[in-house]
Amino acid sequence: MVQGTGSSVGKSVLSAALCRIFRQDGWAVAPFKAQNMSLQSFVTPDGAEIGRSQAVQAAAARVEPTVDMNPILLKPEADYRSQVVVRGKPQGRTLSKEFDRPRPRLWNVVTESLDRLRSQYDVVVMEGAGSPAEINLRSGDIVNMEVALYANAPVLLVGDIDNGGVFASLYGTIALIDQRERDLICGTVVNKFRGDVSILMPGLARLEELMGIPVLGVVSYFHDIHIPEEDSPAGKNTEKTDAVIDVVVVALPHISNFDDFDPLEREPGVGLRYVRSVAEIGRPDLLIIPGTKTTADLAWLRDSGIASVVQGLADSGTAVVGICGGFQMLGRRILDPDLVESDEPAVNGLGLLPVETRFAARKETHQVEGSVVGGRGILAGADGLQVHGYEIHMGSTTSANCTCRLSLIRRSDGSRTLDGCLSGDGWIFGCYVHGLFHNDELRRAVVRNIAGRKGVSLPRIGGSFSQDAEFDKLAHLVRTSLNMDAVYESMGMGARRSMQIPRR
Repeated sequence: MVQGTGSSVGKSVLSAALCRIFRQDGWAVAPFKAQNMSLQSFVTPDGAEIGRSQAVQAAAARVEPTVDMNPILLKPEADYRSQVVVRGKPQGRTLSKEFDRPRPRLWNVVTESLDRLRSQYDVVVMEGAGSPAEINLRSGDIVNMEVALYANAPVLLVGDIDNGGVFASLYGTIALIDQRERDLICGTVVNKFRGDVSILMPGLARLEELMGIPVLGVVSYFHDIHIPEEDSPAGKNTEKTDAVIDVVVVALPHISNFDDFDPLEREPGVGLRYVRSVAEIGRPDLLIIPGTKTTADLAWLRDSGIASVVQGLADSGTAVVGICGGFQMLGRRILDPDLVESDEPAVNGLGLLPVETRFAARKETHQVEGSVVGGRGILAGADGLQVHGYEIHMGSTTSANCTCRLSLIRRSDGSRTLDGCLSGDGWIFGCYVHGLFHNDELRRAVVRNIAGRKGVSLPRIGGSFSQDAEFDKLAHLVRTSLNMDAVYESMGMGARRSMQIPRR
């Protein structure tokens, strides 16, 4: 099990690295996180919703994601309220002060899922949440030490040195847990280190002396390995000397699935920025309104003044794309008569697309595949291009005036659907498909069309991107940073199998 001294210390990425390392060494591996609180989610082939990080870890393990890998998902809707997703389906809302009340029922869900994975795989890499030292929450724990105790699993405790205080964080965490939990910690890991590791050695030696627990590795901060992130896109903006296309993503308060736009960040000639204020927007070539758990973020768009700027940019010819909740916001009206997603039965959208959305109690969660129909403008030359992705949304969006759509088949039930809408001038588009820009040919068609409209030339495309190769790079970094022999010994697994096995 991988636990951390707090959120954002790198538990998810380290867990993904271990999934790939064990897979390389010949073991059948599955990830597991009992309860995830995140707006970044994914849809399994059978239509269940799980945390995005467990889907990433499953890809690292080269297995299909299943709902057992993340049986409980909390999706924040406000500072004090979350939607509760149990075994992939919404089960209502809960207030933050009530999170631990359904523990007996949810604990059974957790253990049943974990037991199934342990019966099917050689290794289960479990991930904790936040910190096991949140002593005010210990009685309701179903994701940290209680899971480790249930499985009698060795625990790697991870601390983040990049923000400072790593020694105190590791020592304090161990001091605040009880002895039976402390006995499970097989070692600590210092993550996100920059510089000469020899500088750390006196501190690590003293830490080991104080804790009586070995430091099993120091993992370097990296910039050149691309793994989808779970936490906020704050600070993700990077300078690119070859950028001739400026793409802006509005960082909504409840932004979801922001890894939708990672491929744009890697695209030659494209600069990607996340903005939270009118002053940051400027005059981009493409503005994206991303997915959001709650279209109440529409009120924030208006209050911040960004809504007026988006409408003005669209009127002056800037290309605009909305994904999922962003698609709904681009429409004329959003109807919620049963108050499924908000406290208002009806609100006006930005009016940039001739569509109307009506929320319903049922949540649509599907993996989809299909193609573009009727492409022009921003989608010129995209007719027939293949689209793969997934839907996660409440309700449906309708229009009688959209000629360009995505013709899709839902993998979970084989049903067919038409999704999306393109504006009359062809430069405003919205759809429900998460992962839209992960489709290489479609993404490059969009970028070419924007470049052609702007009258600029794009740099040549280099080698193709492979997410699988990125997992191998991550595994190499972590394997050479951790004492993997000690990790295997703590698991009671002894010698490793031969490496470089064929994919299955």
